[in-house]
Amino acid sequence: VQLQASGGGLVQTGDSLRLSCAISGVTLNSVVMGWFRQAPGKEREFVATISWNGSSAYYSDSVKGRFTISRDNANNIGYLQMNGLKPEDTVVYYCAAHGPASSGVFFLSTKLGDYHYWGQGTQVTVSS
Repeated sequence: VQLQASGGGLVQTGDSLRLSCAISGVTLNSVVMGWFRQAPGKEREFVATISWNGSSAYYSDSVKGRFTISRDNANNIGYLQMNGLKPEDTVVYYCAAHGPASSGVFFLSTKLGDYHYWGQGTQVTVSS
């Protein structure tokens, strides 16, 4: 299973960016997707997650109302639309995915340890 994140870049405060996460080796509708981010010297933190069919999503308080997570299962791609970017959003963003629990039930998680698959990071820089 491979995840490939892209879409990062340099923008100004208030601008928007859309990150993409292409998944191969597994069908997207068999995993829950998530986005995390990490600043230098800090722990990786949860940003957003979306259920396998896109019916449910959950966000960290720091991005709620500004970021939107979505997925295109037909094309095995997930997205993170980021609006109203702030300088404090300047970090490396990672996409991740995990399968269902051993019971077969899908669940949303904010915990790094629940995610089995990780992509490489994509840098987002927001200038003030």
